[in-house]
Amino acid sequence: MTSFLIQAHENRAPSAWASDPDCAFCRIVNNAIPSNRVFENDLVVAFLDILPLREGHTLVIPKAHFSRLSELPSEFAGAVGEAVAKVAHALTLALDNTALNVVCNQEYAQAVPHVHYHIIPAPTFGKQAPSRTAPPDNTEPLTRREMHQREFAGRSELDEDEAVVLAERIRSKL
Repeated sequence: MTSFLIQAHENRAPSAWASDPDCAFCRIVNNAIPSNRVFENDLVVAFLDILPLREGHTLVIPKAHFSRLSELPSEFAGAVGEAVAKVAHALTLALDNTALNVVCNQEYAQAVPHVHYHIIPAPTFGKQAPSRTAPPDNTEPLTRREMHQREFAGRSELDEDEAVVLAERIRSKL
């Protein structure tokens, strides 16, 4: 029985992989909601984050729905890795800033349960990230909810006109 199930899934096309109609990223992949795409191929799409930590904050996702990185098939893992490298390089050129933070969360701090990498340019001299006040030493550790609230507190929604220009600058460096 198991071999029959495995054989039924061998060599299936990427479009046959799972999609979650309630997943915001699946909806972006399917063009059901707009995004400012900077890179795309058969397996991966990269787009600007709508609540960026800093200018150029980009997400790289597989086109198939997988909640956990640990469950991502090697075909998609390799394609995502290549895309992360390409987009990171383009970002460094477009923003004239080689300092980046690349993050992939699994369950913990994962706001959208779809594998995704954040490529976040570091603050540049004279352009600091919004300050976030740390709790005093005598307080209890922050809850997960409080940590998420603080993480998003300094974010502001991506301006659509600025996003179009920025996405074009990044794409021109690919």
